[in-house]
Amino acid sequence: MTDLKLHLQTTDYGNFLANETGPLTISTIDDKLKAKLLTEFHYFRNHAFEPLATFLNFITYSYMIDNVILLITGTLHQRPIAELVPKCHPLGSFEQMEAVSIASNPTELFNAILVDTPLAAFFQDCLSENDLDEMNIEIMRNKLYKSYLEAFYKFCEKQGGTTAEIMRPILEFEADRRAFIITINSFGTELSKDDREKLYPACGKLYPEGLHLLANADDYEQVKCVADYYAEYKAVFEGVGSGTGEKTLEDAFFEHEVKLNMLAFNNQFHFGVFYAYVKLKEQECRNIVWIAECISQRHRTKINNYIPIF
Repeated sequence: MTDLKLHLQTTDYGNFLANETGPLTISTIDDKLKAKLLTEFHYFRNHAFEPLATFLNFITYSYMIDNVILLITGTLHQRPIAELVPKCHPLGSFEQMEAVSIASNPTELFNAILVDTPLAAFFQDCLSENDLDEMNIEIMRNKLYKSYLEAFYKFCEKQGGTTAEIMRPILEFEADRRAFIITINSFGTELSKDDREKLYPACGKLYPEGLHLLANADDYEQVKCVADYYAEYKAVFEGVGSGTGEKTLEDAFFEHEVKLNMLAFNNQFHFGVFYAYVKLKEQECRNIVWIAECISQRHRTKINNYIPIF
């Protein structure tokens, strides 16, 4: 781990671990990487004027959704809030975050806490008196993401020009990835096909025919058949291995996301580079954490299984 620290010092990460005197842990490296990304993002945000400021705010909303869901799920499992807050992503932190644990249903969560946050706009479809059990929490996460992605897509289309041109395929892919994952995760659960279809973001390449086919899929093979109708998704699914240690669907999606984000740097004078920078930086952080884990667990053979960026 000391060698890893020395190697990172020769890169743009510099001395970000300089104050760590004790033995390096994976969680410390992960926290420091996120803190560095947060500092860089705040630098962009603090120097941004409209409409770029709103665009950068949109980037943080997905992390806010994840944080809210993490806190609610943790509270459901009787975990203390003080233990959960440090696990939240710093890009998605907001003032009322710690109060999330007091809500017992989505309407209460909205009225007491989220009504004054940027997430309020995405909450209209989530309001219900259902108790927050694991199934309802997951449905709420997907409804929030659906509203968020559709709003972000609309905002980028409104900007027009190169920003819309670059962000369109990126957000379409993000919407379609969620549709595929929702479908696969819903197999073997109580979620009906009609309810499943209501969770799909309606701004991807799959909309509307592909989403309808996904809603009626009964197993992974049928999902794969839907992907075969779309050249880029066919390639993603074909790259997935079936054995242990082979590439997972999640890895294949990450690889495709990296390719799309790299393309954002081929054009000038658009907002897409800020989104791509954050996402690629995040993937780079995941790669460093993966390498650190392989070193600490002495799995040298798997060390190259990270997702290359450039």
